[in-house]
Amino acid sequence: MSVTGAVAEGVPRRRVPLWLMGMANAPFGMYGGILVISVPELLNARHVAESVISAMTAVTISPGFWSIVASPMLDVRFSRRWYSVMTIVLAAVLLTLGLYALDDVGVAELLLVTGFFAANLYQSALGGWLSSIVAPGERPALSVWVSIANISGGGAMAVVAGEVMQRLPPAVAPAVLGAVLLLPTAMFPWMPAPGPDRRLASESFRQFAADVVGVVRRPQVLLALAMFVAPASSFALVNLLGGLGSDFGATPHFVGAVGGVGVLVAGIAGCLVFPLVRGLLPLRFLYLAIGMVGAAFTLSLILLPRTPWAFATALIGENVFQSAALTTSIAIAFETIGERNPLASTTFCVIVSVLNIPNTYMVVVDGWGYSWRGVGGSLAVDAGASLAACALLVLLLAYLLRQRTGAAREARA
Repeated sequence: MSVTGAVAEGVPRRRVPLWLMGMANAPFGMYGGILVISVPELLNARHVAESVISAMTAVTISPGFWSIVASPMLDVRFSRRWYSVMTIVLAAVLLTLGLYALDDVGVAELLLVTGFFAANLYQSALGGWLSSIVAPGERPALSVWVSIANISGGGAMAVVAGEVMQRLPPAVAPAVLGAVLLLPTAMFPWMPAPGPDRRLASESFRQFAADVVGVVRRPQVLLALAMFVAPASSFALVNLLGGLGSDFGATPHFVGAVGGVGVLVAGIAGCLVFPLVRGLLPLRFLYLAIGMVGAAFTLSLILLPRTPWAFATALIGENVFQSAALTTSIAIAFETIGERNPLASTTFCVIVSVLNIPNTYMVVVDGWGYSWRGVGGSLAVDAGASLAACALLVLLLAYLLRQRTGAAREARA
């Protein structure tokens, strides 16, 4: 049974609907939305050089990679609810201080990057916590809501931040945005909070470090890392397309409309595709299937004329596929964690951090494609890399499946 308050055996009772628990991931998306949309706009209004803004944005979002170094602490000593509360409060305070300090770019950068580090730890603590209080059959639906929270949180906060910073006094606006970041956590008191693994809390650092290394060496985790570090279903092209509106003859207003409301709706639609297709294939094969179908869509865009509506089709379509792939990857993360995993937050952080890697290097690769053959070059290079990665990973999964089947037959013999 998966209704609220009555879940599978061994899963704590709860009084919060599954969808609402998933939406608790919104603060992570909110913080990201401010960093990549609102802060650059505010710095531009202060006549900060574009090169400085770009460098600052890259630095402030970098904890998506290196926050992994602190994730093991989220599984010891205190409950994951305690860590979720502490990290998001710290993130809100640092966001507020960072927005107050925007006139000093160096200080603002330090505050905001530290705050996003805390936001990344919040997402990891929350991911480990949620995995421990939902039944296995509920995890696919939870993945949908966690992804929707991330996407909608970023879009909504970018809009809210713009209005708040324009309409409220400068002495008040940053504090209001910091408070808004905390709103999705209001349901925490009604969510069960299992304590940490007491064995991990009492063992020596050497033993604990061995447990953490063991997480990465688990076959299921290694397979997930191999899949996510490759550009199979990253759809990183969306990070380049937003700046290519002029190549399609699109006005800045049109680009803003498509990149705002259009991308937000596309992102949510992509998340909602996942429940419709998740039963067609095992999760890992589904992830690769989304990558292959999406790559075919990307190749088809080469044939379209360079018009504003072609730009809208490309940006919205790529975001639909990226969101579907993201939701599937979160489902794989929850599946990999399994039940009663004492290092659930660590495992979640390791997998989610790796998801960010292809989004970085593929921007460089797609940029090379643009220098080679313009928009068509970017589309061809991005799709080609995705198809090649998917093909190799399908062969790997098929090989592992044959190995597992053979071992099972030998065990029965």
